[in-house]
Amino acid sequence: MSDSEKILIERTKKGDIESFEKLIEKYQVTAFNVAYRMIGNKEDASDITQEALIKVFKSIRKFRGESGFSTWFFRIVTNTCIDMVRKESKITTYSIDKTIETEDGSYKREISDEKNIPEQMYEKKEQKERVQKAIGKLPGKYRIAIILRDIQDFSYEEISEILDCPLGTVKSRINRGRALLKEILQKDMELFLED
Repeated sequence: MSDSEKILIERTKKGDIESFEKLIEKYQVTAFNVAYRMIGNKEDASDITQEALIKVFKSIRKFRGESGFSTWFFRIVTNTCIDMVRKESKITTYSIDKTIETEDGSYKREISDEKNIPEQMYEKKEQKERVQKAIGKLPGKYRIAIILRDIQDFSYEEISEILDCPLGTVKSRINRGRALLKEILQKDMELFLED
């Protein structure tokens, strides 16, 4: 942790909002990316990022400096994501293919096609969506480990601190997560080719 970061932390602890904004400036984009990869929805990821920033500001007085500020910060972001995933798992979802019955009759949900894009861009987007969807199918402990390591490029040691678990556990979760991700993608590809 740099001296300037320590100064900003101390000023933030005293309620200086400008210092807080400077302090989190370099972490905001990564925080959003972590949230987006965990949740898969830009609006929710933005909400989670904002919620995490509020939590960081409210609890910064508790930050003792035993770990790096970034580690502490991303622990709050990941925990906020995990809380959201838990809440989401309790929400009922509906298939867009399923007919919905109402008092006025039945209807199917439709999604409009807002623009035509070149085939290559579409395929690339579709591939990213398949990977994102596959990541979303991973159990939470593997999902966050994969996101932090393979997408956000944190070191194993940093992930260990962020997740507050032993280094061996982190490595195991990443390896198991990668294996599960590969299985999911292979199954999805098999289903895709059958269509």
